[in-house]
Amino acid sequence: MTAPTQQPPSHTGSQQIGADRHTLTDRSFHLIGIGGAGMSVVAQLLAARGARVSGSDAHGSPAFDHLADLGITTYLGHDAANVPAGSTVVVSTAIKETNPELAEARRRDQEVIHRSQALALAAQGLDFVAVAGAHGKTTTSGMLAEALTDAGADPSFAIGGVVRALGTGAHLGGGSALVAEADESDRSFLNYTPRVEIVTNVEPDHLDTYGTTEAFETAFVDFAHRLVPGGLLVACAADPGSLRLARTAAAEGLRVVTYSFGGLDTLPGGMLVGEGHVHLTIQERGAASTRARLTLIRAAEPERNGGARAGEQVQSQVELVLAVPGDHVALDAAGAWAAGIELGVEPAEMARALGSFGGTGRRFEDRGQADGVRVIDDYAHHPTEIEALLRTAREVAQERGGRVLVLFQPHLFSRTRAFADRFGQALGLADTIVVADVYPAREIQADFPDVTGDTVVQRVSGGRATFVADRLEAAHALAAQARPGDLLLTVGAGDVTELATTVLSDLATREGGAPGSPTRRGGHA
Repeated sequence: MTAPTQQPPSHTGSQQIGADRHTLTDRSFHLIGIGGAGMSVVAQLLAARGARVSGSDAHGSPAFDHLADLGITTYLGHDAANVPAGSTVVVSTAIKETNPELAEARRRDQEVIHRSQALALAAQGLDFVAVAGAHGKTTTSGMLAEALTDAGADPSFAIGGVVRALGTGAHLGGGSALVAEADESDRSFLNYTPRVEIVTNVEPDHLDTYGTTEAFETAFVDFAHRLVPGGLLVACAADPGSLRLARTAAAEGLRVVTYSFGGLDTLPGGMLVGEGHVHLTIQERGAASTRARLTLIRAAEPERNGGARAGEQVQSQVELVLAVPGDHVALDAAGAWAAGIELGVEPAEMARALGSFGGTGRRFEDRGQADGVRVIDDYAHHPTEIEALLRTAREVAQERGGRVLVLFQPHLFSRTRAFADRFGQALGLADTIVVADVYPAREIQADFPDVTGDTVVQRVSGGRATFVADRLEAAHALAAQARPGDLLLTVGAGDVTELATTVLSDLATREGGAPGSPTRRGGHA
């Protein structure tokens, strides 16, 4: 067993919240895999609410180190002796029953709960806003958390990525709201009872868990049923699955507000679905910003069936100026705007606060520039995400007079097999693509012998994609093809994020004219 790391407790959070917020002072929790993005957030929130918290992780990480700085006892490596007697053990779906700490907890008959259940405990007494969807969760929840903070609401938040302006993904504030991502991948979002739900899309994913599209969509209907009485579902009508969810929820008498790029004429029958709709109109696109208009259309008197007559609307209209590019980001902002209004923020103030959003970690994150090549890192790992990312990248690259180059690492063999054709189509929006081998995560190659990164490459038309199995070699290969003016992206949910540094190092060496550096091709773009 490795000796625990412990630092003097940080009192930053406790100074911001009163003693009445320390509702877990009589509880002890031990989190297995505490260094992971989602688990580290939960650890911080539990500690901020007064609980005694410890945890272990197989590998060190910045998040793991930060927990020790906050006074949380951490263990590097898993060992049965790490588990405090009497503590509630918190696990994620990734933790196997063979884990020595989980096995010890079972032997002792200690309480074992899922990460989502621990977060639900931390959310007690707060206005819980749960953000769900196959993609867009981190951006939407991060945007909402930052905007509410900027508006003076001091929300609590639990986000699986770092909100750049806030410097963290976890905080227990003094306000009444808690904003959190709700993970649908393992059905754990069904453990929550939110006041507000934002559903960015219901596009099939995680079919290794759900099996069918129908089962995936049914889970979101169940999620809507988890709303507290009088709670609000904010659903993206630009996504067919989310629109179906909105119609089902409204027909069942739940409160619903939709949002999309279209107005009432794009909704079924030209009528509101539920009690309101946010119409997003993009007015100007830039490499570093987006200007849009948000129009909230509400029914004066909603009909009993969940719809409203076309002539019975009252409108609120505001300007939205985002400091980040991308239509998809603006669409996320529309959902966050509706949620903020529901929480009591004035529409104009909410739009102003959203304008300050500076992005979250690994979402079009600028990692630097060398030899005239700008390097961007992004978490996109679903075809729809990649398509939205590359459309934004194209706009940025055009302003630079360069090309779009992509280093893509597929995530999960099952997802790669299920969406191979769509991955090929999405990546086809780039000029040059290098695909590394699949990041297996919880899966093993032996179960998918016919699936590799080349499975995707074969679906990219025009011979623009190359399969280089080794991720480091893939990074070197793409860096060698980059030229001044280009936008180079590292893309995927695995450890491809580490390769941005490799690419920048190669480019910097070339820029300095080091012996043996690759020759520039094509001159200046």
